[in-house]
This record gives sequence, C-alpha cells and structure tokens, in this order.
Amino acid sequence: MLTQALSAAFAAAVSYEAYLDASPTQADDWRTVGERVAITPQQQAVLDGFVRDMRILVISGSWCGDCVRQGPPLAAICGACPRIDLRFIDRDHPASPIDHFNINAGARVPVAIFMAEDGELVSSLGDKTLSYYRWVAAQQLGSACPLPGAPTPEDVLASIIQDWLNECERVQILLRLSTRLRAIHED
Repeated sequence: MLTQALSAAFAAAVSYEAYLDASPTQADDWRTVGERVAITPQQQAVLDGFVRDMRILVISGSWCGDCVRQGPPLAAICGACPRIDLRFIDRDHPASPIDHFNINAGARVPVAIFMAEDGELVSSLGDKTLSYYRWVAAQQLGSACPLPGAPTPEDVLASIIQDWLNECERVQILLRLSTRLRAIHED
C-alpha cells in the first residue's frame, strides 16, 4: 500500500524548477538560497561514484522557511548527479503521502523520501537535517532567538549541504548492497 502511494505521489510530483515556477511569490527566496549553494569537488566525487538510480520525493510547502533552507541544497546535490531523480510535491496536494510520514505527530515539512529505482521505500529524512537542528536549538534554546526569515549563516548552509549529501550517500550504499537489487543488476 505504501509503495503504491509513493508511486502515485512521485508521478504527481514535479521537478524542482516546476515546483518553484508554480509559486512565483515564494520562488525568489528559494532561488536566493540556491545561489549560495556550492557543491565542493570532494562532494562531486562522492556523487560521481553513484552507480544505482534512486528517486527522492520531497514533500514540501513553498511557503515554509525550513523548506527554503533545505530544498535548494538537496536540489543542487541532485542536479549534480544524474543517478538521482528529484521531485517535489506540495504537502497539501491530493497525492501527497504526508499522512504516512508525520514527524512527532505532525505533518511537518520538508520530508525527503528516498526510494530505489523501482519505487521501493529506502529511507526518509525530515523535517530538518542534524546540522540545521543543532543551529536551531542553539538559537532557540540559548539566550537569543533568530527572527523569522533570518539568513542562514554560510557554515550552517555548508553543514546542511553535507548532511543531505551524507544521506544520499548512505542510501546509495544501501542500494548498492541490496541483495534484491544486486540480483536484478547481476552485480
């Protein structure tokens, strides 16, 4: 049942650019963050080593500040690796599988759902990466709390990029070691 819901959601989802084009009033914020994202040569080398195709479905909200900080780094990583098919779906879209991926009893976004080439669920990550949670905790649990829409520091953005890359690499290794997929690919 979940595999069918994910397949339907993936079919209904759109590319990163199409997702931004559908929300022109919020797209500038996403693109501004995206302009700050850079994949390092070391990160590119990791991506160049991917041998299995994977799908990533991001349940998102174009209005969501966390999505603005998380989506562009993931899009840059996926854009640098032809083995990854990245698509976005709005949390409120009828085909959204958000009900299957509630976090702490809530429909939080973004949620990235990592799937094998045949649509089988491999992993999910949401609503923030570890580095981003650390930064948010330092701001909210410390003596100062950032204003909504406050810029993300460069070191935090670099850590978010690395967190997403680490999860993509973890999923890629899992796919590579999968007995099921090794039988299919005869490797």
